[in-house]
Amino acid sequence: MKRWISLMAGLLIAGSVGAVELGDDGLHKTSWMRDTFKDLREDLEEANAEGKRLVLFFEQRGCIYCTKMHTDVFPRPEIDSYIGDKYFVVQLNLYGDVEVTDFDGQTLPEKDMARKWGVLFTPTILFLPEDVAEGQTAQQAAVSMMPGAFGAGTTLDMFTWVAEKRYTLDNGEDFQRYHARRIQERNNGSFD
Repeated sequence: MKRWISLMAGLLIAGSVGAVELGDDGLHKTSWMRDTFKDLREDLEEANAEGKRLVLFFEQRGCIYCTKMHTDVFPRPEIDSYIGDKYFVVQLNLYGDVEVTDFDGQTLPEKDMARKWGVLFTPTILFLPEDVAEGQTAQQAAVSMMPGAFGAGTTLDMFTWVAEKRYTLDNGEDFQRYHARRIQERNNGSFD
């Protein structure tokens, strides 16, 4: 009986991981990720035209933390719909060769752009403002960065904090204070 239960649990886990679509590049794909020419000025214009915020997702083939986000966090209906409704998502490959044109006009392969911006691991998510000053890089312009895989509550709170432009408020509530308040408001026994 124990063996049968273990087998069924393994199949369920494998089934949930298998449900996540992988592209030819080995990266996870979602319905809200955009296939663009990776010219960030053009992407920003398109995001603004749709009333969405531009966000850059750095991932890599075989990243267990990216898989965790794509199997445990992003599929949650409240997170999936929030990102889809509020964000224009451009996926970048930490070791990729697709050319990216930064806001400052420099064009580099994804892997070199990651180095330029100081992206060291995956997932890393850069949140961009609606306007980027001439000559700034994406890394310089970013209003926030989410370095790594986080739980559902932290992830939703970060996306909400940016979408609501809470980083502009002069109320002493930085992201950590905002997140701590949201944890208390959820009052569901989780520290996420």
